[in-house]
Amino acid sequence: MFKNIDDIDMQVQGGAITAAHSLQSPSSGPVLSSERLADWREYLSDIDWVPDLGLDIGSPSWFRGLVTLTALCGFAISCLPDFGPIAGQRPDPLIGFRADQARSQMIAPLAYGADTGIRMAATDAVRPLAESPERPSIELVATLGRGDSLRRVLQRAGVASDEARQVTDLVSGAVPLADIKPGTKIDVILGRRSAKNQARPLDQLAFRARFDLNLDISRDGDRLKLNRKPIMVDDTPLRIKGTVGSSLYRSARAAGAPAAAVQKYLQVIGSKMSVSRDIRSSDQFDIILSYRRAETGEVEVGDLIYAGLERDGKPAAQMLKWQSGGRTNWFEASGVGQSNGELARPTNGRITSGYGMRRHPILRYKRMHSGMDFGGGYGAPIYAVTDGTVVYSGRKGGFGNYVKLQHGGGLASGYGHMSRIAVSNGRRVRRGQIIGYIGSTGLSTGPHLHYELYRGGRTINPQSVKFVERAQLGGEELRRFKGELQQLQRVAPGAALRPLKSASAQVKPEREINRLNKPLQS
Repeated sequence: MFKNIDDIDMQVQGGAITAAHSLQSPSSGPVLSSERLADWREYLSDIDWVPDLGLDIGSPSWFRGLVTLTALCGFAISCLPDFGPIAGQRPDPLIGFRADQARSQMIAPLAYGADTGIRMAATDAVRPLAESPERPSIELVATLGRGDSLRRVLQRAGVASDEARQVTDLVSGAVPLADIKPGTKIDVILGRRSAKNQARPLDQLAFRARFDLNLDISRDGDRLKLNRKPIMVDDTPLRIKGTVGSSLYRSARAAGAPAAAVQKYLQVIGSKMSVSRDIRSSDQFDIILSYRRAETGEVEVGDLIYAGLERDGKPAAQMLKWQSGGRTNWFEASGVGQSNGELARPTNGRITSGYGMRRHPILRYKRMHSGMDFGGGYGAPIYAVTDGTVVYSGRKGGFGNYVKLQHGGGLASGYGHMSRIAVSNGRRVRRGQIIGYIGSTGLSTGPHLHYELYRGGRTINPQSVKFVERAQLGGEELRRFKGELQQLQRVAPGAALRPLKSASAQVKPEREINRLNKPLQS
């Protein structure tokens, strides 16, 4: 039997093992299947199903990852929902009144007759008109263009030719037609016509003929009547003063002076002194412009009429624009007018021969060439180099057709070889005026201008002279000049910007310079 206790344990354990073994032996298959399943799970878990497709391209692991990606994408696509129409009951199409009602409420392109709101379709009770009704009147606005005439504008607007002529005659009696500015708006009302083949009669016409005048033409029975409607205008000049500072131009612009007026001011003051050297930052500029205000609110800013400069409270420069002898010039407070500048070019051609000794092209010997030759085509214009009086015009020896002008300061100029003379003896000419035309008369080898300049009766080199013209006012004209200067000096800066009285007061506004001239009332 059992020799000791250990044998008993071993026997028991062996029996248990044997028993257990004997119990499993009849069905050894399931044990093997479980082992295989565990091995396959371990094998599959070690496989990388999603490798990086950017590595080992073309390897088995790469193709395995591609298969995985394809399968996942296919699965995602198979889960997409269906976007087809939801099946339901189809409504019957709208016809008749309901179709018209629905169409009027929907949004549709204009090409398909879009409309808004509920609108009933036309029925058999609606009968089309045989012709459109005549409008009782037509209101329109015509614009006067540059180079156009009032009569043509009215005819284009539909006014009959005879009525357009009547309007032109009425307007010309109130204001010159040339004074009507281009761009003027003309309000026109045409009345009812008796037949469609006739022009509509003019019932009313209104426009602003001038800055201070409105014109209204209305029908009075069978004729047209003109009504004048004056507009109150205040023409007090606009005075602008200020300190020069670091920049005269910027300071004047900041004070409200227009750019063109400031440029003109610098030009006028520059003829009296050097703008860059003589003007100090502490000086006061004084600018006066012509200025007009209408009661309707329009404003007209005119040209510079006074340019002044003050230093330490005293005038350093006073220049007033004044018309004397048919010319407008800038005069100092003493009545002296001065304008500096070179003589104008007598023609546009180039210089072909200068002043001095030369070999004459026809006489074939050296002699003094007492002028300058300018080339140019036959018939090119010849201009006066500056203002003067014609003292000779006609044939003069080798000069051919010749003109001589007498200028101020003992200067004179001569023009030879002209093809035709355009001035006569004793005539007053101005700088740049045409006095003749280039030709080849006299001793000349071809069309050109021989130009001479004289001082004290002797010829001088034309290129060595700068002409200075001075004018001095005197007598009654000088008194009127100084009176106007004093009136402008009394105008307060900004006085022209004060509120303008309404026309309902029926009082004509006074100019500031006139108001200040009135004596004080006790």
